[in-house]
Amino acid sequence: MQVEVGKVVDGRVSGITSFGAFIQLPDGKTGLVHISEVAEEYVKDINAHLKENQMVKVKVISVDPKGKISLSIKRAMDPKPKAKSSRPIEIDWNRSSNSDSNLSFEDRLAKFMKDSDERLHDLKKNFENKRRSGGYRKSSQYQYY
Repeated sequence: MQVEVGKVVDGRVSGITSFGAFIQLPDGKTGLVHISEVAEEYVKDINAHLKENQMVKVKVISVDPKGKISLSIKRAMDPKPKAKSSRPIEIDWNRSSNSDSNLSFEDRLAKFMKDSDERLHDLKKNFENKRRSGGYRKSSQYQYY
């Protein structure tokens, strides 16, 4: 059996070191699973995850010109569903909304300016109402003890 990059094969753990585990492949060759390729989570002690003579599925990551074979256990596992991304949703800026689809750029800008002025007017009016009703206090009204 030829070792090919990307292939998933069964192997036997033949040795464990502080930096990874040596895996005996079916064709008699030996590859290394680096400690960072053992599990999805951080692996402090590889002995907590692997034992000698344990059978594991590994994926061939690379084979260098000297014949060194790099393997991965975590990449050989079935992919888990990814957690929902915390990235914001993508916005298609070229798509126009239904109400503004027939407006020119100048008309859209004028509409935006009008809406913005109305919002600003409402904010100022609310501020003045709170100010008159005593919603905001001046710093001189606070008593310090």
